[in-house]
Amino acid sequence: MGKRERKVANGSQKPKNEKERKKVEILKDKNIEGTLSRIKEAEETAAESSEDSPFDPVSDDADDDESLPEGEFTASESVSELGQVSEDEDDIYSGDGDNPRAGSDDDGYGSGRSASDDDNNDGGKLDESENSREVLEESDSSEDEVAPRNTIGDVPLKWYKDEEHIGYDLSGKKIKKKERQSKLDSFLASADDSKNWRKIYDEYNDEEVELTKAETKLVSRLLKGKAPHAEFDPYAPYVDWFAWDGAKHPISNAPEPKRRFIPSMSERKMVLRYVRAIRKGLIKFNDKPKEEPRFYALWDDDSTVDRQGLAYIPAPKPKLPGHDESYNPSLEYIPTQEEVNSYQLMFEEDRPKLIPKQFKSLRGVPAYEKAVQETFDRCLDLYLCPRVRKKRINIDPESLKPKLPSRKDLKPYPTTRYLEYKGHKGPVTSISTEPTGQWIASGSKDGTVRIWEVESGRCLRIWDLGDAIEEVALNPLPALSILAVAVGHDVFLLNTRVGNNEEQENTEELLHFEPQKTTNDNDISASIVDWCQDDKHGGIRLKHFKAVSKVEWHRKGDYLSTLAPSGESRSVLIHQLSKKLTQRIPFKTKGIPVSTAFHPTRSIIFTATKKNVRVYDLLKQKLVKKLDAGVREISSISIHPAGDNVIVGSKDGKLCWFDMDLSSRPYKVLKCHSKDITGVAYHRSYPLFASCSDDCTAYVFHGMVYSDLNQNPLIVPLEILRGHASADGRGVLDCKFHPRQPWLFTAGADSLIKLYCH
Repeated sequence: MGKRERKVANGSQKPKNEKERKKVEILKDKNIEGTLSRIKEAEETAAESSEDSPFDPVSDDADDDESLPEGEFTASESVSELGQVSEDEDDIYSGDGDNPRAGSDDDGYGSGRSASDDDNNDGGKLDESENSREVLEESDSSEDEVAPRNTIGDVPLKWYKDEEHIGYDLSGKKIKKKERQSKLDSFLASADDSKNWRKIYDEYNDEEVELTKAETKLVSRLLKGKAPHAEFDPYAPYVDWFAWDGAKHPISNAPEPKRRFIPSMSERKMVLRYVRAIRKGLIKFNDKPKEEPRFYALWDDDSTVDRQGLAYIPAPKPKLPGHDESYNPSLEYIPTQEEVNSYQLMFEEDRPKLIPKQFKSLRGVPAYEKAVQETFDRCLDLYLCPRVRKKRINIDPESLKPKLPSRKDLKPYPTTRYLEYKGHKGPVTSISTEPTGQWIASGSKDGTVRIWEVESGRCLRIWDLGDAIEEVALNPLPALSILAVAVGHDVFLLNTRVGNNEEQENTEELLHFEPQKTTNDNDISASIVDWCQDDKHGGIRLKHFKAVSKVEWHRKGDYLSTLAPSGESRSVLIHQLSKKLTQRIPFKTKGIPVSTAFHPTRSIIFTATKKNVRVYDLLKQKLVKKLDAGVREISSISIHPAGDNVIVGSKDGKLCWFDMDLSSRPYKVLKCHSKDITGVAYHRSYPLFASCSDDCTAYVFHGMVYSDLNQNPLIVPLEILRGHASADGRGVLDCKFHPRQPWLFTAGADSLIKLYCH
């Protein structure tokens, strides 16, 4: 017992204890009345929220059925709200021994039921979860901060995945997992239960929580963008809390001083002093204009100086230094040694003028070696800069563009991929079309030469020559089915056997070679090329002293030119098939030759070196013209069927069109490819030409040449053909047009030959 009870037992404080009991009864009555009033207010607010709730799917009648009975209240108005008693009241209850929590029906603790009622309803059996919940309800936490039933802390629940429990309650007992319902059972339960839309599954505590009407009302207000509490007024009138009475005077209410309305005596004395100095002549005014200097700075920034009739133009400002010109630049601006070495492989105009370096201090920076040169260049820029303004002519840029015809009017031309010829194991380096257009020949780096049927894609014949094929060329005469193949140091003349019997007999007779004894030791053909019969492949074999890279037939089909780039004076040779003779062209090839081509109608040969194209007349044995391409390195050449126009492809992605009657410089330079151009080709009958490149694309152009010499050729880009894949950095290696149809054949490094049709 406490001291207070002992005093009661002694009887010394009996009158005082009676007063305290009266106070307890008064407080008890007040507490019960306050609890009942709050229950009524909660029921009224719950009825209002059920009418206005936007996400309550049940009708008004159903809502009335779900209203709480008298004596009950919602979970939000639970122990923390209604059952809190002040510390003074607790002391009084403990002193008197009358505890209202011991089972009074009028109290607001729990759900309005006593412990005995719970025992009768549950059959006297309480599981561990209910015991833990009673412990939680007796906690001192507020309504918004109720401690969770599960006390495992911030631990992932997957740790308890294989256990029979999900954690422990405050008393240390295991919280066992509830039995999971199947999806069908849960669906049926949700269909039968009208309050299912209010229920939320709490995974952490493994229980199903039902939202109260007050909580649903709060959620609905939040969804509408309103304040959570209905009693909050966001548009309450402003209350001016500042008291303005007596605040009408400034900080200092002193009157203005008299000296502010009287002229300054110090200024008056100063003015008198200046007047006396002017009268005595101490201060003089010179009204004469100043003589202007005879010479003036040409780029003076002073705009008031007379420019002797020239309109003023400000001097061009020098380029300001950047981060890489700092004495201590960032590491990202300092190049590595590999990048510095790569600068030596670039052209001089493309190299960076300054390589950034890093110094510890400004004192360690050496003298700039190009200071005088840059100052001189700056003076030249100022000297050569125009100092007279000219009227600008307003011209529409669109009017300067050439008016090209529509692509629809320029049909037909190849647009879509139609066939693929598969069979080669390595990159296809060269292709050639037969004059009738029925057959096509191809050579690959796998050492094989194949004959294909164009329309069906069937491989008719295969030759395995054992080395990489450099070039293949079919004879331009339909009566001779001869294929020239350049392999290493040799050129093979093979019988394709694609014609009729008469054509095959003529071809075999022409390819028959009988070795003859040479009487003259200085015979040119014997010293340059060795003619011999090839019994293995059935044809003639021409053995050269250097590697052969190009083979080109003359239009008559009896002459054949071969190109050996490292052969110096004997790099370009012409072979006569009927007489089995070889001769070199009587010209000096200046530079390393890259490609050759015969004129389609005249006895003229085109020899392309890395920098220019030389045109020689074989009958007159003289140089006709020299075409300067102005590119880095020429890679391929093709002649127009009329013979007056030439296209040249280069290794910097530029395509040059030459009009030989117009100039020795390119008429048009087309920068169409991003990588090296590997081949160019004209169509024999259609006004089309094409180019292919290592960027895996082929460009098709419309190139119309008019008979009127006063009209320039018309060049229109038509189509970009894609489809080849890159292999070892190479793309499309060769392209040829069909002799009769507007079709284009392309050979790629992916060992495929593709046919593009209109």
